[in-house]
Amino acid sequence: MNRNKKIFNLQTFAGEGTAITRSNAEALIPVQESHDIIQGVVEQSAVLQRGRRLANMTAAQYKMPVLDMLPVAYFVNGEGGEARKKLTSMAWDKKVIYAEEIAVIVPISEAVLDDANYDIWGEVRPRLIEAFGQKIDGAILFGIEKPATWRKDVVTTATDAGSYAKLGTDLYDSILGENGVIAKVEEGGYFVNGHMADITMRAKLRGLKDTTGQPVFKSDIQSGTTYTLDGSPMNFPRNGAFDRNKALMISGDFSQLVYSIRQDITFKIFDQGVIQDPATGEIKYNLMQNDMVALRAVMRLGWEIPNPINAMVPDKTKRCPFALLTTSDPVKSGYTSDELNAMTVDQIKAVATAKGYTITKTVKAEIVEEFLAAQQEAAQGA
Repeated sequence: MNRNKKIFNLQTFAGEGTAITRSNAEALIPVQESHDIIQGVVEQSAVLQRGRRLANMTAAQYKMPVLDMLPVAYFVNGEGGEARKKLTSMAWDKKVIYAEEIAVIVPISEAVLDDANYDIWGEVRPRLIEAFGQKIDGAILFGIEKPATWRKDVVTTATDAGSYAKLGTDLYDSILGENGVIAKVEEGGYFVNGHMADITMRAKLRGLKDTTGQPVFKSDIQSGTTYTLDGSPMNFPRNGAFDRNKALMISGDFSQLVYSIRQDITFKIFDQGVIQDPATGEIKYNLMQNDMVALRAVMRLGWEIPNPINAMVPDKTKRCPFALLTTSDPVKSGYTSDELNAMTVDQIKAVATAKGYTITKTVKAEIVEEFLAAQQEAAQGA
């Protein structure tokens, strides 16, 4: 398991002019900007904005104790010597947050820096914030390019727990009804305190009307529309990380999404060296030969879902602090033999197709066996 995996994005800015020195370039990056960038990433990232930030990590791993067994009380029957009180216990499990590195390299032509009559750093900074926010949200919410040490993403966690509701003909019921998204979170013993949704959900919510034909989420035409559901605020991430094909909306108790920062964003300017394509190893830029400088920004962070045991749902595999609104039944990361046997042959084949498995058998028992074998092979190759 590679715990030092790095994720790189390349942003390029080119131009013409004369060269500048290292000292001139370093003056563009004041030290205090690091704090501004961290705050900007938190604001840009829907996950960091809604999640709960823990104390900064002091090592690459952060072990977090989580309640795993509740104490049990008993009635005492009888009096005196017959009234023997029973014993109970509590237990804690440890969940580990692994700090992983996110980095971006911004090559800049020395000519641009020399000729520009505007704030280059002011132009670069928003793009850095956007790039970091997109990577963080994509990995934590949908597992996009997530490091191997990180846990299952939020969507996969909710899917595996069966914590989702399909969008029906009545949007209100799909969200707020008895079997809606919010109810799915409450079934796990949690209260919803926030929502993240694809931007297309705004139109769906604006179009939701009551029995008199009046919009549900707008009381008058003078004030702006505040998007809240059952009193909880909504985010509509616009950094490109939200995948509407996997979920239209994610609702849940976001205090159960915790993260810790191991290293605030740090910067370093290079005026020599080469930049290679991470996939092919091809040299993209030779800083000295191309008269360029490169800004490298790096941060390290990790996250977890504690999901401590509660009295309502002791089974942690069926307890999830998040639920999804989807357009179809999502595909779980793994299926048991009992789950497959409870499905029809067509349903099993549909899931197999979605996962890229090849099913050649025709008898259901053999189809289930072939599916499980393909699933195990895929897990070993992951």
